[in-house]
Amino acid sequence: MFDLNDRDIMSSSEAARRWHKADDYVRQAYRKTPWKFPAGSIRKFGKQLVVTRHGMEVVTGLTEEEAAHEERQFLPASNRTARNNYDKSFSKN
Repeated sequence: MFDLNDRDIMSSSEAARRWHKADDYVRQAYRKTPWKFPAGSIRKFGKQLVVTRHGMEVVTGLTEEEAAHEERQFLPASNRTARNNYDKSFSKN
């Protein structure tokens, strides 16, 4: 029996959000490279794709925690650059 409340089983949109990817990331990855998903790690129910944590880890090469860590590392640098450019544009006046 499967526990559908298990956090290791999720919709494609939830998986994309948890791995900090575009909303259609899983759908696009499955359409373009279905062989990258291990057997039994993704399934379509009607129009809904359901994917496992293991499937996402194999396809992205990152655990959920690693993806969150990478996102945190990227955003502050990006925000600092944008902030510096913003400050410079107003300091010239």
